[in-house]
Amino acid sequence: MSKPKIPQKVPYGVEVEPGEYWWCACGESQNQPFCDGSHKGTGFQPVVVNVEEKKTLWFCGCKHTQNQPFCDGNHKNIED
Repeated sequence: MSKPKIPQKVPYGVEVEPGEYWWCACGESQNQPFCDGSHKGTGFQPVVVNVEEKKTLWFCGCKHTQNQPFCDGNHKNIED
C-alpha cells in the first residue's frame, strides 16, 4: 500500500481528555480517526498524540496532511 485509504475528506473534530491517542495513518481503521491495528502489513504506522488537557482536536480524515495527525486543509486538493 503506497497511498493511504481516504475514510473521509473532512477532518474529525474530537473532544479529547488528557492521555495518549494513536491516529490512524493508513485509513484502514474501523475506529477512525484512531488506530485499531489495521495498518499491519501496509507500511504505515500510527502517529501518537499526547494530550495534556481536555480540548477539541481536528484530526486529518483524508490522511494526506503534511501536519500529521492534524488537518492542514489538504483535503480540499484531493480529486474524486
